[in-house]
Amino acid sequence: MEETKTLEFKREPARTFLKTVSAFANYGTGEILFGVEDDGSVTGVEDVAHMRLAIENALNDSMSPVPRFSIERRMISGLPVVALTVFESEDKPYLYRGKAYRRNDTADVEVDRIELNRLVLEGRHLTFDEVSSKEQVLSFEILGAELRERVGVETMSTDILKTLGLYTAGGGYSNAAAMLADKNALPGIDVVRFGSNISEIRDRERFIGISALSQLHGALAMYRKYYQYEVIEGALRTTRQMVPEEAFREAVANALIHRRWDIPANVQISMKAGSIAVSSPGGLPSGITFEEYLSGHVSVLRNPTIANVFYRLDYVEIFGTGVARIMAAYDEMPAKPHFSTSDNLLTVELPVIEQGTALTLEEGRALSAFAQGRVLSRKEFEDMLGVSRAKAGRLLNALVARGLVRRSGSGRATRYATR
Repeated sequence: MEETKTLEFKREPARTFLKTVSAFANYGTGEILFGVEDDGSVTGVEDVAHMRLAIENALNDSMSPVPRFSIERRMISGLPVVALTVFESEDKPYLYRGKAYRRNDTADVEVDRIELNRLVLEGRHLTFDEVSSKEQVLSFEILGAELRERVGVETMSTDILKTLGLYTAGGGYSNAAAMLADKNALPGIDVVRFGSNISEIRDRERFIGISALSQLHGALAMYRKYYQYEVIEGALRTTRQMVPEEAFREAVANALIHRRWDIPANVQISMKAGSIAVSSPGGLPSGITFEEYLSGHVSVLRNPTIANVFYRLDYVEIFGTGVARIMAAYDEMPAKPHFSTSDNLLTVELPVIEQGTALTLEEGRALSAFAQGRVLSRKEFEDMLGVSRAKAGRLLNALVARGLVRRSGSGRATRYATR
């Protein structure tokens, strides 16, 4: 028998066991076995009833608030021990002598100020992006333009900001609003284009202190600069993607909405000859396993307000990790993306494989109708190209199938725009 992140051994209930109680209540259900030495050898408990009472008194006297727990007598190696199960509870933070603790492997470590703030928010059932921002003088030209082009919202207003969860009458602008504002004091994206090794930096761009939407577009511009090129073959103009744009866009968008925004660390994008790696600070949200992440479903959103805005703009799936879309972009390719995570980092690595998307001259002309971010109805598209309704439909369907144009709405409200 060995100690683990969720199992602790104690000979007797000395007060230090309450640090472990704090850690389990704050970060994940765990068990403490009394009557067991650190090395796993069982010494047993002589008076189980007395020890149960001592444990209960210690919890009630020294924990604030008192978490949910259960105590039971258990037989191990023929000797009685006392098992204390501490359940992760909702009224966080759970403090012992005014301090909160977390587990670091089998040790109990006091949390820092940032972690304590996160626990306070969890206890209030709030996320960082929902909290009122320290910045209350903000502008939203970039967001307004995106809403006009991609959703059809003509004018930005306070009501629109309220609908998006970016503003409340009592709290003003939220942190999510600051993340989407034209200028802010928040971290961003650091993109590095390497040469033959990591010591050779050929290009670098930092997109910091600007809207998360501008960060996404800046990263896409760097991607297109180094991982896309055109080839003219007879009557065909071929756009070649060394890394699927759909996969890259999805990886960056999800890095922005699932990252931790309360630490001064940037999303890191490493562009190498054989791959692009997108790393976001913060690891996985609490409450989701790596297996659940790979399955593509996120039951707990770290930044639900930002996720909702990106979803409305059709950049991500509202309850997705982006894994399914990223993998789909590599469906017919031999190399596949690689996903890895730690407590502080989540990385998606996209391998380089040339991908050709051949456009006829007619399709190229059709695609140019959407220049400057135009959003068109089928009739407007038909009139711009001077083609029949049937031909316009065929061209639009072809561009949608290639992933070059997106379709939104239905019936007469159907609109088309570049992705």
